[in-house]
Amino acid sequence: MSKAEKYRIYLLLVFVMLSWGFNVIATKIIVSSFPTITITSIRVFTAALSVFIILSFLNKVRLPSKKELRYILIAGFFNVVCHHYFLSIGLSKTSASNGGLILGLSPILTTIVAFLFLKNKITFVKFLGILLGFTGVTFIVVIGSGGGISSISFGDIYVFLSIFTQAFSFVLIKKISHSLDPRLMTGYMLLFGSIILFIVGLYKEPGGLEGIPNASFDFWMIFLASAVISTALGHMIYNSAIGKVGVTESAIFINLNPFFALIGAVLFLDEKISSTQLVGFLFILFGVLFGSGAFEEYLHQLKLKKKHVFIDKAKNV
Repeated sequence: MSKAEKYRIYLLLVFVMLSWGFNVIATKIIVSSFPTITITSIRVFTAALSVFIILSFLNKVRLPSKKELRYILIAGFFNVVCHHYFLSIGLSKTSASNGGLILGLSPILTTIVAFLFLKNKITFVKFLGILLGFTGVTFIVVIGSGGGISSISFGDIYVFLSIFTQAFSFVLIKKISHSLDPRLMTGYMLLFGSIILFIVGLYKEPGGLEGIPNASFDFWMIFLASAVISTALGHMIYNSAIGKVGVTESAIFINLNPFFALIGAVLFLDEKISSTQLVGFLFILFGVLFGSGAFEEYLHQLKLKKKHVFIDKAKNV
């Protein structure tokens, strides 16, 4: 992979984190209007349809093989069903500070899972980046909010389970990415996951469909933006990045989510950003640079450039 292509993927990942950060605001509006699991299943199903429509124009849609289908079902169960179910239940039972901090653990959990199952190496620089990113999340979510971390609750455990199951699914996506286009896998996972979530919603939320057709125009605009841009395009790009730059490098960008969520809160909820939160963003910024491998790549290119200059001078002598 060329340097330019890798940087292009990094920029796309930043866009994904922007859409996911803003999606926190959208999701709050959506789930506060209708039963959580039911409306989430419909949103995920809409995202699945969007993925297949986009891929049909690219002639990328095909039926999966039996082996690919197994990976789709297992990854979809962890990435969509478990992740969204545990997250929606967890955030309803824990504080925003606790939930946000635990979600910030995602890159660390993903790195650990990738190390265990993919035998990925963790360099000192990448490990330092993960620590910096985690520190930044702590500044923004805990210190910036002024709430601190309260005692562990069942909600905390649910949120932890949501990111652990998602991290495990990233490994499965990486393993099958050589055979199945991660973007197509995204569509199948979202479709499978939305059906299971809908069934769970029928059991957990009887009558959850009532009133949804009568939702306002503004609600449906937010709903479509969340489903199409954040969920469909966001997961297509992110899962594709996993197949190209790896699990650990992609996961480190998740640390940008809390910052973009704060930006969304300022723009749409008129909240203020404190100096503590800005310090947290700086930690996250350097965490992304180190943890993604971008800094190591820069040093490698600089070393090669100096080597070529030395060789050219030697030839001239």
